[in-house]
Formats: sequence, C-alpha cells, structure tokens
Amino acid sequence: MQAIQKLVASAFARADRIIVEHLRSDVGLVEDIGRHIVNAGGKRLRPMVVLLSAGALGAIDERQVKLAAVIEFIHTATLLHDDVVDLSHLRRGRPTANATWGNAPSVLVGDFLYTRAFQLMVALGDLSLLALLADTTNAIAEGEVLQLARIGDSSQSIDDYYQVIERKTAVLFGAAAKGSAILAGADRTTQDSLYRYACELGTAFQIIDDVLDFSGDAQQMGKNLGDDLAEGKFTLPVLHALQHAAGDDSRRLRDIITTKDRGRTGELVDILNTSGSLDYARNQANLHAERARQQLEQLPANDFQAALERLARIAVERSH
Repeated sequence: MQAIQKLVASAFARADRIIVEHLRSDVGLVEDIGRHIVNAGGKRLRPMVVLLSAGALGAIDERQVKLAAVIEFIHTATLLHDDVVDLSHLRRGRPTANATWGNAPSVLVGDFLYTRAFQLMVALGDLSLLALLADTTNAIAEGEVLQLARIGDSSQSIDDYYQVIERKTAVLFGAAAKGSAILAGADRTTQDSLYRYACELGTAFQIIDDVLDFSGDAQQMGKNLGDDLAEGKFTLPVLHALQHAAGDDSRRLRDIITTKDRGRTGELVDILNTSGSLDYARNQANLHAERARQQLEQLPANDFQAALERLARIAVERSH
C-alpha cells in the first residue's frame, strides 16, 4: 500500500488541503464534528481510486484532485449518518461523532458535508459528472433505507445482501473511477471499464469487511467482533451459514441470532468456520477482485494501472 500511496502522494496532499479548506464554517460545531471524522484516519481508498484512475489515463489534474475531495466528503457524510442509524459508539477505535456530540448534530453535519460536496461538484462545471454523482448519492440513500428495512430479517437472501452493498458501497467506488475518467475526457468504453473495475473492487472490499467482523483483530479494526450481527445486519458469512449449517449448529446459530448474545461470539465464529461460511465469503471476495482486475486490461499499461491491480489484491488480503 505504501508504494501505491507514494504514486499519488502529492495529489493526495492537495486533496487533503481542499478538504480542510472546505470544512471551514462560521458555525464552530460544524468544524468540530467534520474535523473529528475526517481526521479519524481510514484507508481513503475512494479518493485514491480517483487519483490512480487519473494517472492510469495519462495525468492527474486539479479537477481530479477536487473530485477526490468530493468523493471523500460524500463518504464521510455517509459515515456520520451510518453511525447514527446503527447507534454506534466506536469507529476506528475512537468515539463516534454521535457518541460525543449527539445524534442531531451528527446528522446535520452529515448534511453539511453532502452539500459541500455538491458545491465543489458544481464548481467542476461538468454536467455528466454532476449527474453521475447525484445518481450515486441517491443510490447510497436507497441502500441505507434498504438495509434498515431488512434489519433483523433472517429470511433475506444472498441476492438481497448484494443489493444493499451495491448501493451502499460499490456505487461510490464506481463513481470515483468513472468520474475521474469523465474529467480526463476518456471514451465511454474506458469510463465503463473503470466503473465496473471500481464497483467490483468495492464489492470485494465490503465482503472482506464482513468477514473481518468475525475473524479480524478487534483492536486493529477499532470495533468489537460481531458488531454487524448484534445490530441485526445479516452479512454474507451469516447468510451462507443459515443455508448450510447442519443439525445442532443450525439450531445454535438461530438461537444466537435471536438472543443477540455477544458472549457467544466465539461460538458463532466456530459455526461460521465449521459451515465453511467464512471461506465461502473470502472466495467470493477473491472472485470480485479478479473481475475487477480483468477490467483493467482495457487501460494503457503503466505504473498507475499496475497500482489499481495491486489495490484489488490488497482489498482481499488485508487483515483490518
């Protein structure tokens, strides 16, 4: 990852300066909450996809640097809203904004970040890009509502799961890559290839997130193992286990789901391993990562194209 980051370090620093500049507000609480979540760290994969895509197509210009900031603002807004909906108290090992300042300020600052993103988008002056990002933010909102509607519903299917992560995660990755291609003046075929690459990357990334919810290091991840299921979210490993766990394992799994007993997280992980559900989810993530890499065959061979390929591998090989 360090080698990939080095490729875009200068542009990334400029994007960070834009983010800091546009967090300014004469309402102090807006700045406090905005800085709290933006400075919390994270992988910043989405803006990285913007910049790597630009480099793969020839050069990173200032409009693509601004797009990287836009994408990070949209993502950060979704995090603020997610934490309120999920009643989360920790993110990346730090208290969430809603745990510190309350739900109402967190939601409103999330709205501020969305509107800041659209102000920056308008300044970029490209209607096709504006349409792409408007559609993307709409899809993200639909994904949030869809996930909320299915909380606690153990009858949902694996297809239902993919519908949620496509909207909540994949489409913003896709918009990051395609938006960069639009600003580069790339043809439609190239735009679509990059969009498919990034959507597959985002899908692989989310599946591994869901695997790590049961197999990662809680301290490294900055959250408790099993948090998703405790919140009533049925991710790919659990949905697979519900279909494939046998005999007593099936009964125990459904009992753990019903009681939401955090003290049985170790037992739950054993069931997911016995039923092959964690391995199944990892294999699915690898399949999506391979599909992502195949889309890059349409791009010129250069260091940035190779970095996009490595990013797909890193997404599925990470431990936190």
